[in-house]
Order: sequence, then structure tokens, then C-alpha cells
Amino acid sequence: MLLLILAWLVLGNILKYGLKRPSVGPLQLKNSARKTPVLDIGTLLKIKSGDINIVTGIKRFNRDSVELVDGEKLDVDSVVLATGYRNNVPFHPQKIDNYIFQV
Repeated sequence: MLLLILAWLVLGNILKYGLKRPSVGPLQLKNSARKTPVLDIGTLLKIKSGDINIVTGIKRFNRDSVELVDGEKLDVDSVVLATGYRNNVPFHPQKIDNYIFQV
């Protein structure tokens, strides 16, 4: 809970920019789903300034544009597909005799 409060204080309300927050905290997300929540601060600043726009509901890609499911067409220079990050390193490696884990 403390990390969620700190994230809110540092990042502000990211929902208004189209970014969705996980329903659980970062440590619980890491332990249960093996997902590591990552948000680049430089990218967030570009989103907040309007230099980067969050768009969902893409129906199709065209040569220089994307068509959304509601029929709107957007001229785009580039598209970033952010589908998530999954770390395959255990959060707390178990100790195994004669092995050393380096992180």
C-alpha cells in the first residue's frame, strides 16, 4: 500500500493520460503474475506534455495512419506496441547448494 501511495505522489494521476494502473501493488504483481511494473519517467513527461499520445482500440494499420474501432483515422509517424514486460528471474531466488545467483 505504501508503494501505491508513493507512486501516486511521484507520478500523479496517470489515468487521465490513458495509462491504466494495475489493480494490485507492484510487489504483489511481481509475486503473483511475475510481471514487473515499469514506467519510464522521460516517457511519462512526453505523455504529459502531449508529445506522445496514448491510443487504444486500433482496428487496422495503414501506410501512414491507423484506423480506430470507432472509425477515426489518425496520421502517425510511429507506433509503439506496449504489451507488457515479463521478467523470468525469480523475485527471491531460492538458495541451492553449490550455486551462486548473481542479479
